[in-house]
Amino acid sequence: MRRLLFVMNPISGDIDKASVQELIETICAERGRTAHFYETSGEDDLNRLRAYLQQHPQDAVFAAGGDGTVNLVAQALSDTELPLGIVPLGSGNGLSKDLGIPQDVEEALQLIWQHEVLRVDTLMVSGHFTAHLADLGFNALIVERFAEGDTRGPGAYVRIALQEYMRYQPARYRVVTDSETWEGEAFMLTVANARTFGSNVVINPASRMDDGRFEVCVIEPFPATAAPGILYQLYTDGFDESAYTRRLQCRWVRIEVVGETAVRVQVDGEPLHLPTPVEATINPQNLRVLVPAAG
Repeated sequence: MRRLLFVMNPISGDIDKASVQELIETICAERGRTAHFYETSGEDDLNRLRAYLQQHPQDAVFAAGGDGTVNLVAQALSDTELPLGIVPLGSGNGLSKDLGIPQDVEEALQLIWQHEVLRVDTLMVSGHFTAHLADLGFNALIVERFAEGDTRGPGAYVRIALQEYMRYQPARYRVVTDSETWEGEAFMLTVANARTFGSNVVINPASRMDDGRFEVCVIEPFPATAAPGILYQLYTDGFDESAYTRRLQCRWVRIEVVGETAVRVQVDGEPLHLPTPVEATINPQNLRVLVPAAG
């Protein structure tokens, strides 16, 4: 890997992109690599990035940013042999955490010369590419409120969650998969090909990202007195131990929100409003990613 492209969003987050770019250039020069940079514009970024890669061959492409940048680059590289690297610069950085990529920028850049290549599955959720997680319900609401606000970071996310929790009303869902059907009220429902949210909440323990299956993780309505215990279980790999949780393993799912024609959904950190039913399918091992070398 000698020719490396780093895709960056110049206006996202509160990190000084110029200093990050300087660090990348220094490390690549020290290791005999050539670093190129591509800045997103917010206008037709996917097609423009694909066209750039056709005209400027690379050996790997690094998403240097948050979940939105990672989703963009992963989508551009899916169904190709070009590997994805991640330099986590966002608030959550969920996929990089699930892959064991260091959250420190300089340590993450060691993937340039020390790595393994892992083939992972991706998802399509009602026509939207998903490299990590999508969900309906409470967390989708919080992601939307977070995106609308001016403050970033875990503190802002927790503050919004506490505010919305007091007035949140669960919806009723009908979930049909290739193996089973479930219907009932849910506090939130996550379509997950990975284990962990960027907040370090473990929503899908024992998940594998390369097995050709994904999970629908359901948190049913719970009394306020049960909230501390559920929260503790979500931070300690105890999702399956709660009386208010269930997981459905599948290759495809159709999710209907009973009585609604549209639903709020977050896809890799992007808030969306989609028509119901929401449908998701797996794309087996169609993305190559750089992960830290074992040992």
